[in-house]
Amino acid sequence: MIDRRIKFRHIQCFVEICREKSLKLAAEKLYLTQPAISKTLKELEEIMATTLLTRSRSGVSLTREGEVFLHFAQMSLAALQQGLTGVEQLGSAGKTRLSVGVLPSVAAHVMPVVAREFGELAPTASLHIEDGPHGFLMERLRMGQLDLVIGRLGRPDSMQGVSFTQLYEERVEFVVRAGHPLVEQPDIKRIGNWQVIYPPEGSAIRPLVDRFMIAQGLTKIDNRIETVSGAFGRVHTRQSDAVWIISAGVVANELADGHLVALPFETSMTRGPVGLMQRPDDGQSPEAQVFGLAVTSALRKLNMTAG
Repeated sequence: MIDRRIKFRHIQCFVEICREKSLKLAAEKLYLTQPAISKTLKELEEIMATTLLTRSRSGVSLTREGEVFLHFAQMSLAALQQGLTGVEQLGSAGKTRLSVGVLPSVAAHVMPVVAREFGELAPTASLHIEDGPHGFLMERLRMGQLDLVIGRLGRPDSMQGVSFTQLYEERVEFVVRAGHPLVEQPDIKRIGNWQVIYPPEGSAIRPLVDRFMIAQGLTKIDNRIETVSGAFGRVHTRQSDAVWIISAGVVANELADGHLVALPFETSMTRGPVGLMQRPDDGQSPEAQVFGLAVTSALRKLNMTAG
């Protein structure tokens, strides 16, 4: 924990003394008296229980401890300045726009909370949300039509030219309507007895599901529908005996209210990272930085592990 006795004035005075290499010049720069800035430096050294600067006729010089502390003190001041600049830009630039792509699991479970958090942090910014399959969103991100994407980590070839920051992990569920025969007698070998809603080629979870099915000895399911449509899956699964193979986030709300039921199959091998993707050569706008804060806050409220 940071010692609460350390104040902004301590950091500011220390950094300015190091820049000017003189207490006198630093005091003039900060509109302080030399005794006042000397006292502030002494307070900081007493709090840290070490000597940060040594004085001589030629000025001041850093100790080894002072060199280490200066590095992080400068970073702290720079970060604070960025924050102040970002707030100023958000407040004065009028209606700004941030375009975010989300995979269906994120759109259904995480994004509503993120949108509320972002709206509170950046009320003047317009948030454009677009959902779709992984390949579609990646292409739009590369073309600059989206600023950010939140979704599962894709295959290496699909992630070229994109940076990925992990936020949490998610697994695939086998979902049916309440009262489905498999709820009473769950047996993964029997899922082929009913229609299966299966992730299509190119979807982020398809390789994981294929590998899982092979491990279970289920290499052929003829009666299946391939789609990533959450709207179709929710309605069709509730109105039929279909078995829906889908990311947990897509059906989190339906599972919570009991409209759908996750079969008790061990699917931990389908767990995969979900993260924030962007073009690595792009400097983050104030809106994008605030959006990152909104995501962190949302995950905390949802009790999800941030990476």
